[in-house]
Amino acid sequence: MKLKKLLAPVLSLSLLLPVMASAAAAPPQAVVDTPAAQLRASLDHLLSEHFALAVTAMTKAYDGSRDAAAAYQALDQNALDMQPAITSLYGEAGGTEFERIFREHNKYTDDLVKATKANNTAARQKAEQEVQGFVAEFAAFLSTATASKLPQTAAEEAIRSHENHVQQVFNAYVAGDYNKAYTTYRTGFQEMFTISKVLSTAIATQMPDKFQNTRPDTKAADLRSALNSVAAEHFALSVLEMQKQFDGKADYQALINAEAGNTADFKAAVASIYGAAGGDAFEQIWVGNHITAQSDYVNAVKNKDAAARAAVLARIDGFTMELGKFLGTATAGKLPASAAQTALKAHEGQVQSTLDQYAAGDYTASYTTNRAGYKTMFGVGLALSGAIVAQFNDKFQEAAIPASMTTVWMRLNSKELNINGIVTMMDTKPSNRSGTTYIPLRYLGEGIGAKVKYDHQTRTVWVMAGNDTLKFWIDSNVMEVNGMQKSVGAKVIINKDGRTMVPLRFIAELLQWNVTWNQTEGLITLMKEM
Repeated sequence: MKLKKLLAPVLSLSLLLPVMASAAAAPPQAVVDTPAAQLRASLDHLLSEHFALAVTAMTKAYDGSRDAAAAYQALDQNALDMQPAITSLYGEAGGTEFERIFREHNKYTDDLVKATKANNTAARQKAEQEVQGFVAEFAAFLSTATASKLPQTAAEEAIRSHENHVQQVFNAYVAGDYNKAYTTYRTGFQEMFTISKVLSTAIATQMPDKFQNTRPDTKAADLRSALNSVAAEHFALSVLEMQKQFDGKADYQALINAEAGNTADFKAAVASIYGAAGGDAFEQIWVGNHITAQSDYVNAVKNKDAAARAAVLARIDGFTMELGKFLGTATAGKLPASAAQTALKAHEGQVQSTLDQYAAGDYTASYTTNRAGYKTMFGVGLALSGAIVAQFNDKFQEAAIPASMTTVWMRLNSKELNINGIVTMMDTKPSNRSGTTYIPLRYLGEGIGAKVKYDHQTRTVWVMAGNDTLKFWIDSNVMEVNGMQKSVGAKVIINKDGRTMVPLRFIAELLQWNVTWNQTEGLITLMKEM
């Protein structure tokens, strides 16, 4: 997992938006805690925790681990904790319906585990069908609740992808391919942050007054979410690895490998802000008396070696002081060293308590502490992103878009569509075929206010944009503009998702859009004064 997919180089984030003329007045200060950013962070927390607990509950149940019931209880409580937020947005009826749908789907995955363990093919197929039923039902709920600001097809695609990742992790785990299981885990975990971005954008767009006309997809909010992701993943992987190491499970080494990937992402995040030397310094502090020390702590607890345990705790305490000082210096005091050290000590204490309670067989307490520790990481993400944005505020300013200017952003192999700052999820992705960049015609057309029609029998597509009518034929490299034929330069195609794809450069220039292509980021920017 490349960090640029999470964060992009942070100080280059301003390059992801077109540079616009500055207004006469000084722009407002960028901040990470607007109402919409807070909504996104809350969804980051609960949705990603759902994924982590779902995988843990499934694998523990399959293994018949003594903590399996406590893991499932924690998963169920996560669903219950989401309900108040839904109720606050969509009323008691909406909250109740959400709870019913979401809690039932947790049961379906539990049924899948039981069927797999019993080698009952019919029961497994039934459980898989129940999961797919949940996908359709929950997508319909979200689309209706958001008044289609999150389209049902896009919601269904995102939820199905999430469920597929959960099942792929479980299947690889059952097959004993632990490296594949935890590589997929990391992909599925990160996906939850994309879902929270899209869902929070739909809600904030639907209820602008409630969120004070703020957006959850600003550069500052993106940074906060990216740091939420790497910090929370660190905690989730650490706790699970320490449990598996304590139990002597075969997958604990694969979890150590996954932790190394998380460390690499954290290092890259620091380096993108403070340079390669800063990244190297961070890694040296992070690994020796932290990641490695956590493994040593497990051995000390397992062996009931009080002296070894005390020695490890001293090392970890030294780590919290050293990293806190590093962060205080790096942020030029925007995150005071003392505050960072206090937060790090609280984090390490929660990691240790989670294992201590686990080792004592108090699994309910262990998962309660686990969930509290997981939540703490989102406070870390808030504090660190807030300090960075305060330190480099000009890098996180949002470019003002003239009211008459329409700007569209897409990215290769991403389903996110951003039109004038409003993010929605497409059900397909822009792609590159034989050197030609293709974009989905319907989303571009409807996104800019054009009408798109398709005739299945003749395989003809019409786009009505203002006074212009464009006519395309599938698998043809010619088209008509107001009755006159033109060469497209490459064939119009239907992709595997059933969407009509057109060559980017041709369609944009035909409609007189300014096209910018960032090859490094795979970013497509289209601009036109409407």
